[in-house]
Amino acid sequence: MVKAVIAIHGGAGAITRAAMSDEKEQHYRQALLDIVTHGQQMLAQGASALDVVTEAVRQLEECPLFNAGKGAVFTHQGTHELDACVMDGRTLNVGAVAGVCRVRNPVLAARAVLEQSPHVLFIGEGAEQFAEAQGLTPVAADYFSTPDRWEQLQRALNSDEAVLDHDGAAGGDDPLDPDRKFGTVGAVALDLEGNLAAATSTGGMTNKQAGRVGDSPLPGAGCYASNDSVAVSCTGTGEVFIRTLAAYDVAAQMRYAGRTLQQASVNVIHDSVLELGGSGGLIAVDREGNVALPFNSEGMYRASARVGEAADVAIYRDS
Repeated sequence: MVKAVIAIHGGAGAITRAAMSDEKEQHYRQALLDIVTHGQQMLAQGASALDVVTEAVRQLEECPLFNAGKGAVFTHQGTHELDACVMDGRTLNVGAVAGVCRVRNPVLAARAVLEQSPHVLFIGEGAEQFAEAQGLTPVAADYFSTPDRWEQLQRALNSDEAVLDHDGAAGGDDPLDPDRKFGTVGAVALDLEGNLAAATSTGGMTNKQAGRVGDSPLPGAGCYASNDSVAVSCTGTGEVFIRTLAAYDVAAQMRYAGRTLQQASVNVIHDSVLELGGSGGLIAVDREGNVALPFNSEGMYRASARVGEAADVAIYRDS
């Protein structure tokens, strides 16, 4: 019998454990636990992997602790541009949006593209028009803004560098170092029918140039799922994950080289990505229900839960 399972991530980066209060850490852990447990319950009730990853990422987008949806980071121009992708491992159907600024839940727009359009990827105003036509109510541009993210932009502007979200978090009370944090969210799942799915969403990089698109909305780079191998969601240095086709490379190594999930995912994160100076991690589940959560940074917000078993939540290398 298939052992249904879900894994989620909320970004990766360089940990400064001493800099985070117990209260703040508990907020992160509780958010991850609540979301992964809800996904676990959906799987137990027979929900599809596609529905489960979509809902898990929607909930991550609603949580301002993470850089997706509410709480997304600012561009250099002081705006928000959000990206998302959803892929169905059963059909290889995929939907994605990039550079949207008025879609409350980009993952729902991506899901609409998957289901309602012959196309794969919509960008900017066209993506927003499509989402609205599918019944997704637009939000004001400042919906995503939070004071912490604005402060983060001001620090980045002073240093004149683009920083990846958990790296640029408000000083002093965040578990991830203010200079090296990658703020993508994602989910992967295997359902009771043996189907795989993956979803990824992000607000991008603080102080990024308007129009910049990372790996998150690109199938094969930041998101991939195929029932013959694996479902993957990535978080990290987007440009490097694009250049290495990181998500697809896990599947390719399993499919063509006969590598296990653990071997393939570790190779991608600790060899391919690292060799090009990239940092970050990925979450993956294979068709047998094995889970891998490798990262080459000092930490990654992550959680996983098999149906019928206790959920596991971790932030640092050792927990």
